[in-house]
Amino acid sequence: MKKFLQFLFLILLAISARANGSEGAVSQDTAEVIKLTKHGFLMRLTDPEQTVSNASKALAIAQKIDYKAGIAESYRVMGIGNYYLDNSIKAIDNYLTALNYFTQLKDLQGEGRVYNNIGNLYRYIDYDLSLEYFQKALVIARKLSAKDLEAGLYLNIGTVYYHKKSYYQALNYYDKSATMFATLKDSVNLVQCTQNKGVMYYNLKQYSLAEKLLLEANKRAKELDLNEPVASIDLTLADLYIDQGKYNEAEKAITEGITFAIIVKSEKMQDDFKLTSYTLALKRKNYESALRYLQDIHKKDSAIYMKSNSTQINVKLEEVNQRAKTRENEQRQAYDRVKFWAVAIVAGLLSILVGLLISNVKRKTTTNAQLTSLNAEVSRQKDNLDRINHHLEEIIDERTQDLQTKNKKLSEYSSYLSHQIRGPIATLKGLLNLEKEGLVDQQECIRMMNKSVTDIDDKIIEMSEMLHDPGKASI
Repeated sequence: MKKFLQFLFLILLAISARANGSEGAVSQDTAEVIKLTKHGFLMRLTDPEQTVSNASKALAIAQKIDYKAGIAESYRVMGIGNYYLDNSIKAIDNYLTALNYFTQLKDLQGEGRVYNNIGNLYRYIDYDLSLEYFQKALVIARKLSAKDLEAGLYLNIGTVYYHKKSYYQALNYYDKSATMFATLKDSVNLVQCTQNKGVMYYNLKQYSLAEKLLLEANKRAKELDLNEPVASIDLTLADLYIDQGKYNEAEKAITEGITFAIIVKSEKMQDDFKLTSYTLALKRKNYESALRYLQDIHKKDSAIYMKSNSTQINVKLEEVNQRAKTRENEQRQAYDRVKFWAVAIVAGLLSILVGLLISNVKRKTTTNAQLTSLNAEVSRQKDNLDRINHHLEEIIDERTQDLQTKNKKLSEYSSYLSHQIRGPIATLKGLLNLEKEGLVDQQECIRMMNKSVTDIDDKIIEMSEMLHDPGKASI
């Protein structure tokens, strides 16, 4: 028995160790998912391909351990990487998948971040729809007091107003965003705020202030290894220098910007630099009409590109929404089936319960009838006992009275016997004393003694007859 208990203890110990090891492995995998998604997000402005790669690795681990929050964030970060790689269709697919997971988890902050990301997708192609998504995210950010998300949304809303050519309104949002990012000590987003403000002042023809802000942003972006912002800033600087006739500075900006655009693998930005290069070349050769022509072509191409991109995104959005509705219908049908069987089971259980209650009531009725009968029998027995007890009390009273009478007689007999026998005995004692003293004749003494004994015997016989004859008169 002792060996068996030891063996059982070892098995339980092994199972516990295995369970703890499994929990430790899951915890380690969860930490790895969080680490990969965070690093991928930080790389979005430096190497968006690395962002997608990190998010894909995180997704594989999260799916393996069924870590829903990790799956949602992996899809979101993957969408951000595809957005910076100009893969809008993949990005919207990633965002909507992430949104579905965040909604299931009831993670409001996750939902708000995805709305922000989708708003960014639309900010170049559908300003109103972009603002609609940003407003959804802003409501959530304010509700949760998520200051980092709120600051990012002000930055993005400002960009929408920039594209709508509402420059001062855009500057207002950039200033609000910059103030919040400064409080949060977010250096990366402060670079973007400074860059965007520089772009606004460039469009307002305030070249000196614009150049100062853009150069400051360019310097900070290089210090933080933000390749995408460096390329974007160089593009604006090149346009600014061309407008000011500083062609050598413009050429340097274009050369540097193309290098960083290639690093981040942004074909759209490379095309923008090619157009700026044409502009610079034509400026130097004074081919203004050719420049306007090329600019019109670029604008048409950009409009076609944006319209096509918008249509594809909307189609993808509708497709994902349709899949979501289908999934919702399937879930509803499954829920209805479960509900039907649950109701059927409950109804069956209630029927059984009712049957048991009825059976119980019948048993109680039968039991009550039996108890009533037993109570009646007990009452009858009780009456009989009462009568017997009453009769016994009468007998006891009679016996007690008889005993009292006999005790009284015994007391009388005892007193009488004591009085009647004491005389002859006193005579005997006197005769014995006289005989010892020699004062009486021996024969006379014997005669008198014999008479006393005879008297005693007669009294005893008389008393015995009296005791055995209750009808005799009292003494």
